[in-house]
Amino acid sequence: MTENIRQTLFQMRDEEYRDFQIKLIPGIAPETVIGVRTPDLRRYAAELYKSSGYGQFLKELPHRYFDENQLHAFIISEIKNPDICLNEVNEFLPYIDNWATCDQLSPKCFTKIRENLLINIEEWIRSDRTYTVRFATGMLMKHFLDENFELKYAEKAAEIRSDEYYVKMMVAWYFATALAKQYESIVPFIESRRLDEWTHNKAIQKAVESYRITADRKEYLKTLKIKVKNK
Repeated sequence: MTENIRQTLFQMRDEEYRDFQIKLIPGIAPETVIGVRTPDLRRYAAELYKSSGYGQFLKELPHRYFDENQLHAFIISEIKNPDICLNEVNEFLPYIDNWATCDQLSPKCFTKIRENLLINIEEWIRSDRTYTVRFATGMLMKHFLDENFELKYAEKAAEIRSDEYYVKMMVAWYFATALAKQYESIVPFIESRRLDEWTHNKAIQKAVESYRITADRKEYLKTLKIKVKNK
């Protein structure tokens, strides 16, 4: 099964897109990138899910190619049974080694399991794996910033401390999005400098770039940037 899937991926290869992708994902080994466009991967994942022809593929970890990891993420995102989906996510997370695969993993069924998802998010946030923590933060942003928002969820995000760029960037993205959706509740986190200096400033930068935040709020946020002293 895995070999058949791999052959199909190579048949969908786009060399120009492959070169473009390699530049976007620092640290990924070029020889592991096949170069399948994302819409094609999504369609193929949906086909495999509908035909139930993916079980063995999900079990054969680690994968050899980046595109196989992408396909794996898209297949999991299609799974409708929340318990099975969570199990597959937990099996896959330790093998995610780049921001693109991490961010493509977004199960649709997670909207149905709020409490259970929160329990898992708390575990993922405590992980020592960069992309597990990034994934947890992304899930907080996707599922708990709208009608399900509570201040304690923002507290969880604010408590994250990491030297990893891709964790810090996701935390900044979380707070920029939170400022757009829950401004009155979130701006005190910025005013009281609850985040590390780099993440604080990056969150403000992203918020200022957002079309969802009013001009007057953007001007106020600019005044809250931390001036970095020259060392």
